Amino acid sequence: MVFKTLRPIVAVAEIRASPTPAGAFTVPNDENLTIKQQREKRRAEKVAALKAKQQREKRRNLITVVSAVVGALAVVAIIISIVVTSAQPKVDPADIDIAGLETFEGLEPAHVETAVEYDMTPPAGGPHNPAWLNCGVYEEVVPSENVVHSLEHGAVWITYDAAEVSDGDLGALRDAMPSSYVVLSPFEGLDAPVVASGWGVQVSLDGVDDPRLDDFITKYRLAASAPEPGALCTQGVDGPGKVR
Repeated sequence: MVFKTLRPIVAVAEIRASPTPAGAFTVPNDENLTIKQQREKRRAEKVAALKAKQQREKRRNLITVVSAVVGALAVVAIIISIVVTSAQPKVDPADIDIAGLETFEGLEPAHVETAVEYDMTPPAGGPHNPAWLNCGVYEEVVPSENVVHSLEHGAVWITYDAAEVSDGDLGALRDAMPSSYVVLSPFEGLDAPVVASGWGVQVSLDGVDDPRLDDFITKYRLAASAPEPGALCTQGVDGPGKVR
């Protein structure tokens, strides 16, 4: 009787212990593991999760370090640029000497409604129209009385002989002009290809590439020698043939 009673239990054990079909793979459940194996499995899972977390943190730290280095290098580059720029000596207009410069004293900045006979060509100061000429580049002759008012405000007037300055030379001359407080226009009867004028000063230039042109603009544009430097050079009147 005892033997017959135990037989089904053995059969069940044999069924549970029977091998899986060839090539099959089963992942043991925790219920099939001993307590020790379950602990080792959980420990292994924790170790794997910790390593994955550490790898993610390493990647984040690396990205942070690289970003910081790149940002630091950019800041250093800006600082170096500022230092180099600051180290370059600035030109003091008072130290600029211009060969062949003519000066005119005692010019009266009076407003008149009539045409004016000036003592110099082009005019470099004296009585002038109450309306100033808007600074800019002109391709036609402009009224001298209006330009002289612009000179009173600190503008410089660059005039050229249209018969000698044209095409590429004229383009280069226009490109060399500052964006404000300068009038560029042709002028009839010049004794040089280009003449630069400011209030009370003037110089005849050999051409558009004469280095004295840049020196003149640097020295006399918005110079304190003008009666009203910094007064408006816009909101006045336009002359004929304004380009910009």
